[in-house]
Amino acid sequence: MGLDINVLIADWSWLAKVPPRERLSRLRDAWYADETGLWDHDAPVVEGDWEWPRGPHSTSFAVYEFRGTLGSFKAHFWAAERWESIRDHADPLVRAGLDTLLLGLTWRGLDGEAEHIDPGFFCDDPAVTHGVLLARSPDSVRKLATTSERVRPRLGELRGVYNEHAAVSQGWVSDFDAFTRLMDDWGHVLSEAARRGWGVVGLSE
Repeated sequence: MGLDINVLIADWSWLAKVPPRERLSRLRDAWYADETGLWDHDAPVVEGDWEWPRGPHSTSFAVYEFRGTLGSFKAHFWAAERWESIRDHADPLVRAGLDTLLLGLTWRGLDGEAEHIDPGFFCDDPAVTHGVLLARSPDSVRKLATTSERVRPRLGELRGVYNEHAAVSQGWVSDFDAFTRLMDDWGHVLSEAARRGWGVVGLSE
């Protein structure tokens, strides 16, 4: 099966009304509620767009459907692996920007120790926060969105080195277009959350 990821943006004023220990259950309870309509498996899902819940929490959160990932975390993992293959060949400014962006989202970094959960967003009890892959506060989201806006216009500079050092015949994020598509989708998530002053959460269910 493998690890999955569901990326949500959440209204911080709604989520922060409860203590950190209760925030994840507040979000999950609202997400899983029958009236949201998000669990209708017969309903079409539009990739590259938002799913907004119906019912009382219709303005509290939204789920983003990444393109070409089938909800799998593997696409995000392999994007980071491909980045490691080309980062030494990137312009220093592009390298610094993508390092910051990916370290803030899903990449563990060259030392494998980067964390993706802001302190105080949820509680520190692993039993309570099981399945949380990403939790960024509105302040962190704004910084990441700014970084994304700065670096995304220059991604095209990496096509040649990606084709030479990272492209594969098959597998996740096998070509440069798949890499940039994923970066564009993260940019959409961050910009929308930043515009609203919301947080970003990534959950494995």
